Amino acid sequence: MRDDSGAYRVIYLATLADRVLVLHAFQKKTQQTPQKEIELATKRLRAWKASDDES
Repeated sequence: MRDDSGAYRVIYLATLADRVLVLHAFQKKTQQTPQKEIELATKRLRAWKASDDES
């Protein structure tokens, strides 16, 4: 995704039957996704799965 302030990357889960889960969005500064951004998205996915299992 790109707008006047730069390019952005979105990490999402689209395999759900009734929704798309956006885990993280951030402004892109390099071609490679920084490890800390991947780790944050992973942490949020784990938290979502844990809360979804409790339902």
